[in-house]
Amino acid sequence: MSVQSAAADVDVDLKQLFASLARNWLRIVLVTLVVTGLAFALAWLATPYYKATAKLEIGSRESEYTRPPGTNDDDKPILDEQGVATQVQIISSPDILKQVATKLNLDKLPEFDETLKMSALGRILVLVGLESDPFDIPPEERVLNAMHDKLNVYAVEKTRAIAIEFSSKDPKLAADIANGIANAYIASKGDAKLESNAAATDFLAPEIADLQNRVKDAEAKVAAFRAQSDLLMGGNNAVLPTQQLAELSSELSRVRASRAAAEASAESVRRALQNGGSLDSVPEVLSSELIQRLRERQVELRANIADLSTTLLDNHPRIRALKSQLADLDGQIRNEAQKIIRGLAAQAQTAKAREDQLVADVNTLKAASARAGEQQVQLDALQRDANVQRQQLESYMASYNAAASRKDRKYSPVAASLIAQAQVPSQPYFPKIGPITGAAAAASLLLMAIGTLLAELFSGRAMRPAPGARFENIEQVAMPVARTEPPIDDQRRAFAPYEEAAAGHSIAEAELPRPAESEPVEVHAPAAGPADSVVGPSQPGKSALEPRQSRLGEIDVDKAAEKLIASGAARAIFVSPEGDEAAASAVLVAREVSDAGLRVLLLDLTASGAASRPMLDSSLFPGITNLLASEAQFSDVIHPDLYSDAHVIPVGTADPVRAMRAADRLPIIMQSLTTAYDLVVVECGPADAQGISRLVGDGTEVFLSMLEADDQVTQAAVKLIENGYPDVTLVTPVGHEPGDPLPGRRSAA
Repeated sequence: MSVQSAAADVDVDLKQLFASLARNWLRIVLVTLVVTGLAFALAWLATPYYKATAKLEIGSRESEYTRPPGTNDDDKPILDEQGVATQVQIISSPDILKQVATKLNLDKLPEFDETLKMSALGRILVLVGLESDPFDIPPEERVLNAMHDKLNVYAVEKTRAIAIEFSSKDPKLAADIANGIANAYIASKGDAKLESNAAATDFLAPEIADLQNRVKDAEAKVAAFRAQSDLLMGGNNAVLPTQQLAELSSELSRVRASRAAAEASAESVRRALQNGGSLDSVPEVLSSELIQRLRERQVELRANIADLSTTLLDNHPRIRALKSQLADLDGQIRNEAQKIIRGLAAQAQTAKAREDQLVADVNTLKAASARAGEQQVQLDALQRDANVQRQQLESYMASYNAAASRKDRKYSPVAASLIAQAQVPSQPYFPKIGPITGAAAAASLLLMAIGTLLAELFSGRAMRPAPGARFENIEQVAMPVARTEPPIDDQRRAFAPYEEAAAGHSIAEAELPRPAESEPVEVHAPAAGPADSVVGPSQPGKSALEPRQSRLGEIDVDKAAEKLIASGAARAIFVSPEGDEAAASAVLVAREVSDAGLRVLLLDLTASGAASRPMLDSSLFPGITNLLASEAQFSDVIHPDLYSDAHVIPVGTADPVRAMRAADRLPIIMQSLTTAYDLVVVECGPADAQGISRLVGDGTEVFLSMLEADDQVTQAAVKLIENGYPDVTLVTPVGHEPGDPLPGRRSAA
């Protein structure tokens, strides 16, 4: 269940809050001026420090004429971010700083060796052990520590440049040290190059001599093996047997082709002669000059026979002679063809013999070529070894010549150069009097303003009631004491308009008929048992039927709280016939039970709000009347007690006449509250038995609050007993001393 804090009814009065600045302007200005003056004095009296900066570029600037042949700048690796960071560490290394310190005699300056001019305050701090004794540190280390404190080396962002900053009391010394560190770094890189060149020449000289001997031996082995294996080199850089084998293979192929062609020609001529076919289609016959002449004579004779046949008969001697010549020509042609066949056969046999010879020669050269190949493999291995050693010798000799020339000339290109020398600063970088004074003035002014505003806020002077809320001074709840006449309650006078609207009755009595006024009722014997807590013991000589006076303090607040806790009661109904002052019993019992760790809610049903007023900051909180009038919910009407962990539902601010029309909802409200809380304490004011009938339920204890024993209290107790509440308990707040309030709460005692 959410609880609305009373602090929600107050707002911060910004006008009043900031008006406190105007009221306290003199104090704010004086403090600001004092702080500003102190800051100005400290900045003016502080020792000025000057800062000088030198810049280096990390990268090679070597000329192409001084580089070894076959090399260029692209062959050298470019330093990345990690490489530049490494050079930063080298620049700030102790070796570089030692060189600069020795060169500039920094150990003679008190700025770098505090033992040379130690102040009295410093000696006292050393004696009492608040500072370490500088004499325990070696002088060289003291100087290096001081240089490290004043040195700042960093890589310029997104470049391969390094800045060297050094601060000192002496502006010229700051510039000299920054330049000295840069030059010492460049010199150290040059010395490292010279040492590297010297080491290279010392290493290469014996290596070159050894390589020369090894190259000579390797080349000698190549020549000796070539002579021993008789490997003669032919054309195309091949050994002679391999070259001959290739040539013979080509010749063998040619001879085989010639033989095959001769055999084919002879076979074609032979088939033509055997079959009686024409020899004119055979190329070898056509290429014979004799056969061509015979063919021409044959053609001529046939022509003559044809001419004579026109005039002579076939048996004519001349025609017969010509025909005989023609037959002789055919025989001669065939004889010539036979000769061609025999020539071709002889040619084929010659080619076959040549082929056989070439095959034998090829087989011989194959074995020789195989042996030569094996020997060539060994020769190639020896040759490769000789070539590798020769190349290594040439490389070593080139490197040796380059290193030796640089060593002899003392030339050492450094991959760093000074791009900006440190200049003597004219203005100190510390202290900046203007910015320091301005910052001190602004800070002191701001802090004083904040302090003033916080003081005004915490004092409560800057707080004002929220719209619709009205505050009254929180009065202490005085514990009532025995009296002869009831005191006039000033609070009731303040709530007179509200009491007039409520017609002097409590909410518990609303719309219920009040019992008629009657004479005091006598207590009969049967009611004596439950009424023992109300009436005193019988006196000798008096009748038991006569009313008996109640004894003061039958049950006090503590015992009432213990009774509620022990019985596990869910509701505690308090009736206060003596008026608002007796309502303190309900408040004190609720707080006592709450301090015991139970969840307790006090419901104020009095007409004047006498029970809830001491528990809240204001009487204008929404309460039970707002809930009955449907103007608020449970979360809006439940508020925390200022002096305990108990919660309270006040009377409220709604129209009481409208709220009383919904008085029938009180039982439902009570049931809901008992479900959420361990104990619900209801202060009913001067209600009667019929007025509290709507509030009772399971686990209900009825209490009668009293300040002193009188007839009014006795009559109220008798009426409650007669109307069905025989277990009514008398409780009085007189003499109760509340315990220490919870942390952060005010005491209402």
